[in-house]
This record gives sequence, structure tokens and C-alpha cells, in this order.
Amino acid sequence: MNPIDIGKAYDKITHLWESEKFNKKNGIDALSRSIEFVKARGHALDVGCGCTGRFIDCLLESNFKPEGIDISDKMLCIAKKVHPQVKFYKADICEWEPPKKYDLITAWDSIWHIPLDSQEKVLTKLVSCLNTNGVLIFSCGGTDVKGDQKDDFMGPEVYYSSLGVTGFMELIIKLGCIARHFEYDQYPELHSYFIVQKA
Repeated sequence: MNPIDIGKAYDKITHLWESEKFNKKNGIDALSRSIEFVKARGHALDVGCGCTGRFIDCLLESNFKPEGIDISDKMLCIAKKVHPQVKFYKADICEWEPPKKYDLITAWDSIWHIPLDSQEKVLTKLVSCLNTNGVLIFSCGGTDVKGDQKDDFMGPEVYYSSLGVTGFMELIIKLGCIARHFEYDQYPELHSYFIVQKA
């Protein structure tokens, strides 16, 4: 399943994020924790920004200049209405070339949808466009080994991939980053996240 297909799947389920049942605090504590490690409050990028604007709000409140990128047309349409002053990119993160360096990059519940064979390439790209001491926070499947799967839990079938906790940790070290935090934040579910800082 390629990212364009993921975008089309998410176009069908934007209502799940607009619903009052959606927890708008999802990921905010983790984002706040990552901000504590950031030394400069310049440009920030929200990868797979979606439509709620909750991360963009948090970044604005923390004096960043945020931008967002997403593959879903409908998610971006809503995001632009919520934050008309923010720059948004409609693109596949696997192919997109960042226009600048960032002090903070967030990828919450987003890059786990990219093809397994693109995980290392995309994480390498995101680290490369961090400023020195810049911070990347990304959620991932906290599996023991790398792999991928599909499910239709949200309605349309979507794809997930993970390098596995050890695989991600090895890549973080290879990229010259420091792992500042790792957590299974929804244990016993395998949802997890890393906060890493570019040395």
C-alpha cells in the first residue's frame, strides 16, 4: 500500500478526528516533553499533520513557526481552514524535499504508514533537515522485530510498518542522534514513541 492510497483512505475518515469523541490531547504530553529538549524556537514541521491542528496549536503557543505536511487532501483542506496563516504542503513524505532546516519535527501516528523499505530513508531525511540540537519526535509500532501489516480497524484498510524498537534504536545511533526518551505510552498496546536529538 503506497502513501497515495493511505491519503485516499484518510480522506474517507476525516470525520473521526472532527468528532467530539476524538481525544484532542492525544500526543500532546509527548510533544510537550519533546519541546523541553529543544534549544531554539525557530521553524517546526508536523509530518502527517492531519486536520485537528492540536500539534500546530501547541507549537504556536511554544513560539515556533510551524508548518505541516500531509498526503490527504481532505485532512489538509480542514487544516488550512483551522490555521490559514500556517504553511501546509500536500506531499508524500517519502518523496518530498524539505525546503529548510527545522528545530523540531513531529511525526505522530504518521510515518508508521510509509512502506517498510522507506522507513530508514524517511527517518534519515527528517534527521538531515534538523538543525544542530534539533529534536525529532515520532511514534511507531513498538514491536520486537521489523515488519508490516494491514488492518481495517478505522474503516478503510490502512498499512503500518515498523523497524522494531531495536531497529529504530540502531538507526538513531547510526544517524548520530541521542535518544532522549522512549516510551510505550499506551501499554499493553504496542504504540510507542521516540524523542531524539541531533548531536
